[in-house]
Amino acid sequence: MFDGSDPIDLLPAERRARLRLARSARVGPVTFHEALAHFGSARAACASLATVPDSLIEREERALADLGGRFLVIGDPQYPAALAALADAPPVLSMLGDPALLGRPTLAIVGAREASLAGRQFAADLASALGESGFVITSGLARGIDAAAHEAALDTGTVAVLACGVDKVYPPQNGALQEAIAARGLILSEVTLGAPPVARAFPRRNRIVSGLSAGIVVIEAAARSGSLITAQRAAEQGREVFVVPGSPMDPRYAGSNSLIKDGAILVRDANDILSVLGRPATDRQPFEKATRISDDTDTARVVQALGAVPTAVDELVRRCQVSAAFVAEVLMALELEGRLERHRGNRVSLI
Repeated sequence: MFDGSDPIDLLPAERRARLRLARSARVGPVTFHEALAHFGSARAACASLATVPDSLIEREERALADLGGRFLVIGDPQYPAALAALADAPPVLSMLGDPALLGRPTLAIVGAREASLAGRQFAADLASALGESGFVITSGLARGIDAAAHEAALDTGTVAVLACGVDKVYPPQNGALQEAIAARGLILSEVTLGAPPVARAFPRRNRIVSGLSAGIVVIEAAARSGSLITAQRAAEQGREVFVVPGSPMDPRYAGSNSLIKDGAILVRDANDILSVLGRPATDRQPFEKATRISDDTDTARVVQALGAVPTAVDELVRRCQVSAAFVAEVLMALELEGRLERHRGNRVSLI
C-alpha cells in the first residue's frame, strides 16, 4: 500500500488534507504514516478522523508566505528521498530560503554548544572544504560547532533545521546568522509558526538533521550530549558517522571518543570523509541526477559484489579494483534508492 513517501505530484486536495492531518492533535509523524497506510490517503483519513479545520491551515500558509516561505509536504517532488524513507519522516516542513539545496548531497556537522576555539575553527575549516567539494552542510543552528559550520558554508550551501517555528529566532545570539541562512541558504522546521523551542523538539529536530544527510560529523561531543544522541540516531538511520577525536583528558570529547571506540570513522580532515563518501558532482545538479546508478562495467561490478551479508567497503575496493571514491559514489546512489543498508565497522549490504 502507498505509504505517502513516493515523490509524486500530489493533487491539491490530497496535499491540503496531508497538511490538515499533520497539524492535528495527537498526530505525530509515525501516526501520520500509519493513518495514510490504513486509510489509503490523507483525504480518507480526514473524513474519518477529527482533524484541524482548513481555515487554520490557510492562516498558517498565509503567514508563512508573508515571510517568504512555503510548506514542503511529503510526496512533493522536492521532498528529499533520503528523509522520506524514514519511518518517522516529518509529514510537513516549513521552508524559508532556497529549496534547491535539498536536491544536492548533504553532510551534517554537529557538536558542542560550548565548543573550544580550536573546535569551532576545525568545524569551519571542515565545512568550507566539504562545501567546496560539493556538499551542502546541514546542522541545527545551535551555538558553537553548529554556528561555525553554518557560517563557513554560507557561500557553498547550508541548511539549518530549527526546533522552533521558522519565524522564531533561537538562540538569540545567532539571529544575524539565521537571517543570513534564510537569505542565502535554507531554514527548515517541522513545527508550526510561533512554536517555541521546547526540550522535546530538539531530538526530533536532530533526526531531520541526520535524515537529510549522507553522513554526520561529530566534533566535541561530551558524554550524554545531544550530539551523541544525534550520532546514535544517524547510525540507526544507516548514515555514516564520522568523529573528530580528542584528548581522553578533555570531557568535551568523552562522547566523541566513545563513538570511535564503537566503530565510528575517525576524521582528521575532509579527505577522511571524501574517501568514504566520494566527491559529489560540482555542477550543482539535483542529487538524484548526480548520483543515479549508471550501467557501466565498473558500477555493475560493485553492485554484483554486494549481497545480503555485510561486506567491508575496503574489501569492495580491493575486490572490484576501482577507487574508494568510485565505490563511495555507487554506495551513496544505492542508499538513496533504498537498496543499501549500512552496518558498523564501515560495512554495507544490499536490502
